[in-house]
Amino acid sequence: MHHDVTELRDFYLTPLGRVARHITSSEIRSVWPSARTDRVLGLGHTTPYLRPFLAEAERVVAVMPASEGILHWPPEGPNVTALAFEDRLPLPDNSIDKLLMVHLLEATRDPVSVLREAWRVLVPAGRILVVVPHRTGAWARADHTPFGLGRPYSSLQLTRLLADASMEPLQTRRFLCVPPSRRRLILRSTRGWERVGRQLWPRFSGVIAVEAEKVMVRGIPVAKKEFSLRVAVPGLAPVPKPATCAITCEAKTPPAPPEGSRTTTAH
Repeated sequence: MHHDVTELRDFYLTPLGRVARHITSSEIRSVWPSARTDRVLGLGHTTPYLRPFLAEAERVVAVMPASEGILHWPPEGPNVTALAFEDRLPLPDNSIDKLLMVHLLEATRDPVSVLREAWRVLVPAGRILVVVPHRTGAWARADHTPFGLGRPYSSLQLTRLLADASMEPLQTRRFLCVPPSRRRLILRSTRGWERVGRQLWPRFSGVIAVEAEKVMVRGIPVAKKEFSLRVAVPGLAPVPKPATCAITCEAKTPPAPPEGSRTTTAH
């Protein structure tokens, strides 16, 4: 179940949405400080986080899920958004250098298929950054935010999903420790909440992000097992009789007497 694109847009226009966008954008930028000559793809609802890449990347494309809807973006320039099914991207193989995924994996029905499709469009050794709500965080329970939709993940669950899609996890980020509250007192002290939360309770952060690399060749462990065929015989099974010899033995003739010997005949 996906959010409507207008609901996502309206959330990021609120004070709480601006806080979430600022903190998440800072983390994304720290993972990817530069994208020069790269082709960047945003999958899900990524337009609030793609603006820093517009000026430096070779190309930026934002693909929104078909069930979510689409909006023209950026409003001041040519449109770079497209509408497609998340597991069937209209892109050729090995065409994307960096792929950012936000507000998608927790809402899609088949996350493994989505990640495998991302693997297909990434170049060899391409990078993917997946941002999802943290299972133990407060944002996953906040229904008034888009992070409260769908299934949240733990860092172990997300890394296993990436590994199943032939992605090698490289690093994990935990952030958005500020409570998802609309109160002005909370919103004015977001820096303090983030600094203290990352030091004292990182396991309760609202969002986790995992960067992974596309793996081209993956070894398959093979366990050698000795094969032996055993036939189980019941304890009360009848014992077969020995087979009779069908070969008839010829009668033996006595040996001939030696020369010069006498033979007696009984009368």
